[in-house]
Amino acid sequence: MKLRTQLTSVLVLALAILCVAPLASLGAYEVVATHSVLGEIAKTVGGEYVDVVTIIPSGFCPAHYDLAPSDFAALLHAHVVFYSGFEPWVERLSGSTKEGALVQLRGSWNTPADAIEKTNAVAQVLAERIPEGAATFAANAEQYVAKLQAVSDELQRRAAEMNVSVVPVVCMEWQVSFVKWLGFQAAVTYGMPEGLSLRDLVQLAETGRAVKAVLVIDNLQSGIEFGAKLAREVGAVHVVLSNFPGALPKTATLIDTLRRNADALLGAIQPVR
Repeated sequence: MKLRTQLTSVLVLALAILCVAPLASLGAYEVVATHSVLGEIAKTVGGEYVDVVTIIPSGFCPAHYDLAPSDFAALLHAHVVFYSGFEPWVERLSGSTKEGALVQLRGSWNTPADAIEKTNAVAQVLAERIPEGAATFAANAEQYVAKLQAVSDELQRRAAEMNVSVVPVVCMEWQVSFVKWLGFQAAVTYGMPEGLSLRDLVQLAETGRAVKAVLVIDNLQSGIEFGAKLAREVGAVHVVLSNFPGALPKTATLIDTLRRNADALLGAIQPVR
């Protein structure tokens, strides 16, 4: 009898938590972002109007992330889900999410220009869904865009001063947009390491040596062992960049990540040159 009473108490408490917990967020618009960049933008633009849940931790490859039960719950209850398109599980949930919840924001966010485009898109979507907050979203987006533009001007100025346009590099494809934006020659590119063989390594190394590549630029979330081997074969400096804030030290925000990636590249060519 005592055990039955204890179990009943636990069940009552659990039901109470389930019933009360949603009340805390009744005033907020439920937003899910599949990864940390979209999550940061949604929080920055949405402010107090939104309650944002980010699904994929920054250190994971988005294509390989397995959803947890709490992730499913967040996705099914969200008013809007911002996603990029490489998340294989999003479309499979389309019949279970709220009508019109899925909003795809295509393309890269690796450059300030890309991030500005995503910021304006998020502001527009939120303004359409929450008209009373439109002025706030526009103001928040404007402030964030100004910060992105400032860091863009700073990083491109530094890169131009170092004349990086004459520096050939080998680059993992998920970082090509940033590397080219900064001004480097992405003379050789390669795809996901898991799909590359020893023969690919040999061919890429031969091409890298032929173009006299100074750097081999890797993407943290895609795995860095292949790039490290390739750098040794080419005789180049191995540089690891990140696609997402929070995955490397002192990269709490997207702007931190952009600056850190640029610092890593510019710092790597100084001793070489």
